[in-house]
Amino acid sequence: MSTKSKLVLGLALAGFLGATVPANAHHAFSAEFDAEQPIELKGTVTKLELVNPHSWLYLDVAQPDGSVANWGFEFGAPFSLKEKGVTKATLPVGSQVSIQGYRAKNGKNFGYAVTTVLADGRAVKTGGAQDAPGSQAAAQ
Repeated sequence: MSTKSKLVLGLALAGFLGATVPANAHHAFSAEFDAEQPIELKGTVTKLELVNPHSWLYLDVAQPDGSVANWGFEFGAPFSLKEKGVTKATLPVGSQVSIQGYRAKNGKNFGYAVTTVLADGRAVKTGGAQDAPGSQAAAQ
């Protein structure tokens, strides 16, 4: 195989891999969440996804009309959460939590969790965005 053929094959392979690897977009707090809409919700954990770059906690929240709505809250990266003592064992399905954070700009049942109060009463800074309100105080 000639050098030119190897180069063409290498470029084709690089193009194929670049086209097939999923992109994990990373965003600023202000791109997704509204600092003018703070929220505080209590609910029952239904799922915890420890994934990069952001983990997600889902919980069922009782609504004023008696129905239940499932909410998703963005957390920081898994490594950051682990350093703070947050693992799947800390937030098992069925446990009760309280979350203080900010609502998503799209108006759907999503938010950014600044502080999560675990079932054992510990309050943990679970957000990871450096541009989120209160992140400077949380870093100190």
